[in-house]
Amino acid sequence: MSIDSLFRPFQLKTLNVKNRIVMAPMTRSFSPNGIPTQQVAAYYQKRAEGEVGLILSEGTVIDRPSASNDANVPHFYGREALAGWQHVIDAVHAKGGQMGPQIWHMGIMDNHHSGWVPPVPFEGPSGLNRPGFTNGSTMTQKDIEDTILAFGKAAADAKATGFDCVEIHGAHGYLIDQFFWESTNLRTDGYGGKTLTERTRFATDVIREIRKQVGPDFAVIIRLSQFKPSAYTNKLAETPQEMDAWLQPLVDAGVDVLHCSQRRFWEPEFDGSDLNFAGWAKKLTGKTTITVGSVGLTGDFFGAFAGESSQPSSLDELSRRMDRGDFDLVAVGRPILADPNWVTKIRTGRTDDLKGFSKEALVELVME
Repeated sequence: MSIDSLFRPFQLKTLNVKNRIVMAPMTRSFSPNGIPTQQVAAYYQKRAEGEVGLILSEGTVIDRPSASNDANVPHFYGREALAGWQHVIDAVHAKGGQMGPQIWHMGIMDNHHSGWVPPVPFEGPSGLNRPGFTNGSTMTQKDIEDTILAFGKAAADAKATGFDCVEIHGAHGYLIDQFFWESTNLRTDGYGGKTLTERTRFATDVIREIRKQVGPDFAVIIRLSQFKPSAYTNKLAETPQEMDAWLQPLVDAGVDVLHCSQRRFWEPEFDGSDLNFAGWAKKLTGKTTITVGSVGLTGDFFGAFAGESSQPSSLDELSRRMDRGDFDLVAVGRPILADPNWVTKIRTGRTDDLKGFSKEALVELVME
């Protein structure tokens, strides 16, 4: 099957990318005390040199005291960290790439295996990371207001630093997703509610603040997921109607692109249709969507973090869905993490040179 659809240019607001392939955000923890190093800049530059259309950074945390559970996850605030990100985006642009930071607040978290803890307790909508697991405090109204402003400031800094877009992390059980999920949002004020639409309020307030800070022409992406790391089969939206009620408020608030995370992109989202999450999101909202989930590999990414290896797999089904118009962009994580030249090899038909993925790639910044 032809892969030509993957190599068409794409343009939206501040995005003007050479192909449809996005480097998915993958947490790396190679930024001591939250400061991205020259090695981090070189890592992203290698992906731009390897023809990735749009690079989305690893999650980088906003200016809240307990936004992170890991001292080596990068910050997107403070003079030193932003100077580090300036080196990153300059390096990516030097090789003709485009990039956006993924801005992130983890919310209520398990303590990190290193023993490091933030200076204040973790914070979330109701102190819960998952049903029955409390490891932090319930956010006050002021906490919520300050967090919304911190997201906006990070987005403004992304634009000022020269990034081409910004992505909000609203998936995988982190803070924004903790507001979406009825099991972790037990609030009875305006940021809670029995319906998913009501529980979008925190996300929509974040989006509106970001849009206010960056203006109308800067591309804003949000990453979303139905599943949680603690509940793989969870669905926030059980039906297309519920999905519409979830996504439309986000679009109305100012999001340009919906980055729809699922464990395996080929799995249908609802009975009666083979459309995946990104396919349904595009059908319902008409917005640009990014699909992601085990693209180009045999195993899923949670297996990778558990130490499982994966081998290269066919892109035929991906191309079929893209040719059909199900989604606009394709995010690829582990293959590009393990091989900066993955896109070039796909484009030039060097499939025999494709690497598999092993856990060893997680403990280094692969440059070759």
